[in-house]
Amino acid sequence: MSEPSKIKEYAIVTGAYWGFTLTDGALRMLVVLYFHQLGYGALSIAFLFLFYEFFGIVTNLFGGWLAARFGLNRTLFYGLSLQVCALLLLSIESWLSIPYVMAVQALSGIGKDLNKMSAKSSLKLLVPEDAQGKLFKWVSILTGSKNTLKGVGFFVGGLLLSTLGFVQALWLMAAVLLSITILTKVLLSEELGKKPYKPKFKEMLSKSRAINVLSGARFFLFGARDIWFVVALPVYLQSQLDWHHTEVGTLLAAWVIGYGLVQSMTPKLLGFTNSQSAPTNKTTIMWVSILLLMPLFMLFGGLYGLSMQTVVITGLLSFAVVFAINSAVHSYLILAYSQADGVSLDVGFYYMANAGGRLAGTLLSGLIYQYFGFLACIGGSALMILACVLVSLKLPEEQSKNVTH
Repeated sequence: MSEPSKIKEYAIVTGAYWGFTLTDGALRMLVVLYFHQLGYGALSIAFLFLFYEFFGIVTNLFGGWLAARFGLNRTLFYGLSLQVCALLLLSIESWLSIPYVMAVQALSGIGKDLNKMSAKSSLKLLVPEDAQGKLFKWVSILTGSKNTLKGVGFFVGGLLLSTLGFVQALWLMAAVLLSITILTKVLLSEELGKKPYKPKFKEMLSKSRAINVLSGARFFLFGARDIWFVVALPVYLQSQLDWHHTEVGTLLAAWVIGYGLVQSMTPKLLGFTNSQSAPTNKTTIMWVSILLLMPLFMLFGGLYGLSMQTVVITGLLSFAVVFAINSAVHSYLILAYSQADGVSLDVGFYYMANAGGRLAGTLLSGLIYQYFGFLACIGGSALMILACVLVSLKLPEEQSKNVTH
């Protein structure tokens, strides 16, 4: 594939990823704020996302295998289509109940992880093996811009709930995403990501030690974020600090936008400025160790009488910067450790662990907050980051060409 063709494919994949992410962030905020507005408690709201995260685990396991057999273009298209269906199904207001929303969120979770796995896997195929610095740059831009748009989506979700209302907001998002889905189907190459042979079903679990260890670290890294960010934080801001849902959406939007911008700039921030230089296992060990300081600071501030508003905002900002660097390094390492032939299998397995961490974090966020409070969620985050540090110590130095499967 020529360089202009690779850039075109990258632009199409990135555009589809952006469109999905914008609606996904808005939908997350709409559901959390709308159901809290209806009187649901933190644990009930957490359960609304149970199937969203659980089916993300299943999707990443099977999705990588499907992409290797049928092509990344198809899994990307199916992911977008499922999100359109989820948005329309949630707009049937008379059907809304916890079991119904859980089921529809399952469709959204499947769509999200098909979309993410397809977009991330495609980068491995579009960047030469000897240009690891370029791969780090491209994956940082893709991941960072995605998270920036997710933050915009949080803001849009709060704004649309305040202006249009729940149902009309869902209709508008479904219409926009349907247009993106059609364009992606028409423009993206049919052969992107297919393996030259049909992979066997058992290959889903045949992974390298490097990918197993990185996947374990990813589980704890994203669990550490979601254990306080997904349910506990927005509910705490509304119920304890008396914030309006538009203010909550704006703060979380600013957090994720800033987080995404830092991800995009991570190669420059860490000094990897040429096409050959890229992070190693030591990079991720150092930065996840720094991340551990963030929840410890929040715990200290909360327990020793500092203003909780100051603790939350300062903690959010510092956590965003360091977590973004960790996430960008992880997103590069999974591609560096993967084999180009069958990258979707490795990436799917890795993001299965990611979804598992999010599921655990989401459930613990609602459970711990309801029974023990906000600071207990921060303590849980610190423990998960410590576990991530310990697992990361086992990461090998080798990249894909030296890793034995």
